[in-house]
Amino acid sequence: MPYWRRTLYTLWFTQFIAIAGFSFVSPFMPYYIQTLGVTDVGAVALWTGLCTSATSLALAIMAPVWGALSDRYGRKVMVLRATLIGSVIMALMGLVTSVQQLLALRFLQGMFTGTIAASTTLVAGIVPDDHRGAALGSLQTAVYLGTTLGPLLGGVVGDTFGYRASFWVTATLLLLSGLLVGAFVREQFRPAAPDGPKRRTGYRQSLAFLFASGGVLLSLLAARILLRAGMMVVSPTMALFVQSLLPAGAHAVLVTGLVSSSMAVGGALGAPLVGGWGDRWGYRRMLVACGLLGVVAFVPQAFAPSAAWLVFWQFLAGFAEGGTLASTMALLAGLARGGHEGTVFGLDASATGLAASIGPLVGAAVAAGFGLRAPFIVAAAFLGAGATVVFLRVHPAHGPTAALDTPTHS
Repeated sequence: MPYWRRTLYTLWFTQFIAIAGFSFVSPFMPYYIQTLGVTDVGAVALWTGLCTSATSLALAIMAPVWGALSDRYGRKVMVLRATLIGSVIMALMGLVTSVQQLLALRFLQGMFTGTIAASTTLVAGIVPDDHRGAALGSLQTAVYLGTTLGPLLGGVVGDTFGYRASFWVTATLLLLSGLLVGAFVREQFRPAAPDGPKRRTGYRQSLAFLFASGGVLLSLLAARILLRAGMMVVSPTMALFVQSLLPAGAHAVLVTGLVSSSMAVGGALGAPLVGGWGDRWGYRRMLVACGLLGVVAFVPQAFAPSAAWLVFWQFLAGFAEGGTLASTMALLAGLARGGHEGTVFGLDASATGLAASIGPLVGAAVAAGFGLRAPFIVAAAFLGAGATVVFLRVHPAHGPTAALDTPTHS
């Protein structure tokens, strides 16, 4: 078996474990905040948005630094950093006594974790070009499967043993993931050649690479922000929306986990399928198509008569999200040359962190001002704008993306 396949399979499993752990707490974050003394629905939505955005904002700040460091010192050490430090932080979240403490730890989580970016960088540096879309799509499948099982199991644990226990389960899974990476991943790393007589800092190196690539990378990252923010707009209010559709006394945590998992199942199917289609028909085409599919999926959710209605449309939205992730990762990998995968994917992680910070805050503000149904319309608007940017600005004739719409194999 080729070296890159063994590494991919190992990282697939460890990424699945890590994301399942992180997803344990996602269905009931608003309910956990309620146990910390916040009871008003609008305030709960706002604090949930802040806690979600804090992680993403910190990730956006630190991702270029971690990406540049991975180009210098290796990708495996970055995966270990993300999982092992994340284990400690998640354990501490189960001990907080106020929402302010939770917010601070969520910020630290964003600063020191980032398992998806770290694992993607490692895989992107070793996979052959003609398997790029399928391999990176497969890694996204691990993310989505973890997101599928995580909320369901987290809902069961939260209902049975209390919310705090779920944070400790997450910490255990992250620790296991890190130990497996340390034991079984073997990295054949060669550092990128210096761009000049002196090494640039993480931010300077990332900005230099961003502008050296012309407008294509900048446009792609702008589209990435819009598409990712669109998918995140409803995240802080989905649990409250599900709760509003259920009769009193229903198992809101479990139903929310089911709705979240339906989106994850769609993503798990969409990422490898669309990634493989992109290998054949072009990643740019797939990215535009998936952005438009997301628009179609989110608008009907604003008119959901019941929680059951959400399951299908969340599945379709997940398929679109999986497709956008696989297509974007493949496009970015094509732009990363000469050992600069860490820099490129660090920029991407910064962009997605910024998007994941903007999206929940916008969704929480819209929900507080216009009701819990309005964020779905805003999400569709973001996705439509992202697809438009790709269509208008990411052109196959521009420099290193000349093959964006050219099949890489038959």
